[in-house]
Amino acid sequence: MKTGPTPSPLTPADAEIGPKPPLRRFHQARWDEPLLFELGTPGERGVLPPLSQVPADVVLPDGLRRAAPPALPELSQPQVLRHYLRLSQENLGADFNVDVGQGTCTMKYSPKVNDRFVRDPKVAGLHPLQDERTVQGVLEIMYRLEGLLKEISGMDRFSLQPGAGSAAIYTNVAMIRAYFAARGEAETRDEVITTIFSHPSNAACAKTAGFKVITLYPDADGYPDIEALRRAVGPRTAALLITNPEDTGLFNPRIEEFVRIVHEAGGLCAYDQANANGILGITRARDTGFDLCHFNLHKTFSTPHACGGPAAGACGVSAELAPYLPTPTVEFDGTRYRLDDDRPESIGKIRPFYGVVPNLVRAYAWIMSLGGAGLREAAEVAVLNNNYLMAKVLQIRGASVPYAPGRPRVEQVRYSWEKLAEETGVHSEDIGVRAADFGTHYWTSHHPYIVPEPMTLEPTESYSRAELDEYAAILAEVAREAYEDPETVRTAPHRSTVHRAREDVLDDPATWAVTWRAYRRKVLGG
Repeated sequence: MKTGPTPSPLTPADAEIGPKPPLRRFHQARWDEPLLFELGTPGERGVLPPLSQVPADVVLPDGLRRAAPPALPELSQPQVLRHYLRLSQENLGADFNVDVGQGTCTMKYSPKVNDRFVRDPKVAGLHPLQDERTVQGVLEIMYRLEGLLKEISGMDRFSLQPGAGSAAIYTNVAMIRAYFAARGEAETRDEVITTIFSHPSNAACAKTAGFKVITLYPDADGYPDIEALRRAVGPRTAALLITNPEDTGLFNPRIEEFVRIVHEAGGLCAYDQANANGILGITRARDTGFDLCHFNLHKTFSTPHACGGPAAGACGVSAELAPYLPTPTVEFDGTRYRLDDDRPESIGKIRPFYGVVPNLVRAYAWIMSLGGAGLREAAEVAVLNNNYLMAKVLQIRGASVPYAPGRPRVEQVRYSWEKLAEETGVHSEDIGVRAADFGTHYWTSHHPYIVPEPMTLEPTESYSRAELDEYAAILAEVAREAYEDPETVRTAPHRSTVHRAREDVLDDPATWAVTWRAYRRKVLGG
């Protein structure tokens, strides 16, 4: 099957399972914890660092000597312990709450047994500069992981070097640029086409690499406008970069035709598979005609997001584009595994060394534990959960799902609170912040807001029906408050440490403080 899953749409009646679950009582700890630099007293210490190991007869150049000791925090061990425990109590996250609100991020459960693998000294103790003869085990895992991703996507080769999804997109763009440069078309093939509901990193990476970006908007049904694509392609087209399903949760039923149109114009097609969680084992990038694709291992393949990093991307290519993969690749000669740096057409390195190895190990373990049938079952449950939750949300006053009415979504939905906002003056951001008072949250959307008053939910396969009911009940309660007591929602949070950011300063670099010295100068006035 090449065109994606088509589950029967759930209606609100299908999601009726009895009375709403009771809302749990929640009140988060609030410590107003200072920064480490603001704690401690001169002379306090938690460890006794060893004396300098520089031999007495070695004279360091003046440029390597500090004029004064570094102004580091001076704290005891109990102070450090309390500091980080307090901060941990002020967090929400995938292991704390029903975390379906980080739509497009696929916040699924990461099995803790996989953490045992990466904490094992055989993995944790490795150094990237070791001789490859001493790291045969981890090279085997990387080689076998590449083989699994080839089978899942249909692609011929993979690089596991990118450290994030955006880095993987940039890797693909760099390979596209190298491909046309080798053909003598780098100057003429200078346009990249994407869609407004593809991940913004596609447009950003193409622009960073020097391409002109053409963005397609949806047609009346919410799918990328194929007539606009026909008008956009031409002799300057280098590539189509597209996410499918898009962030609306809609799978483009004409994706094969999109690929054909771009190929006929001489361009390449790169599949952003950051939203692949609902199509594993159901559709493959290469079978649909794509030349390149990438996966986010920290989304689809269950490795932790780790508060924004380190993530792990994986770039797949057809045999024609394989010469341009980053160096090194992992090869196997039947006896031993080796790193191949002798790749004259390669785009070079995307990051130091060989990728985020702990997350590669976790992704390998997750895939192996499920097998092919398990991957497909995970995708099918993710789609079922998503459409069940959509049916529940559509029962809530003021909520709607723009585009393609009555059509099922794949792994996520971009909802709209436009009607609620018009009737109450409460906005989507207000509802999301108020949800923190119930121990959860949600994300609105990338900017600009094409869907007005957006809310993006992605349940994944990790949550039970009872947990989805609980999440829907929280949204229903906040929506009720918006109509009956809007000031409570507007002034939230009341029981959480979450606070509202001052958006007026976000675009003013004079207010930014990214170091302690800048914070002391700009915020503390010292």
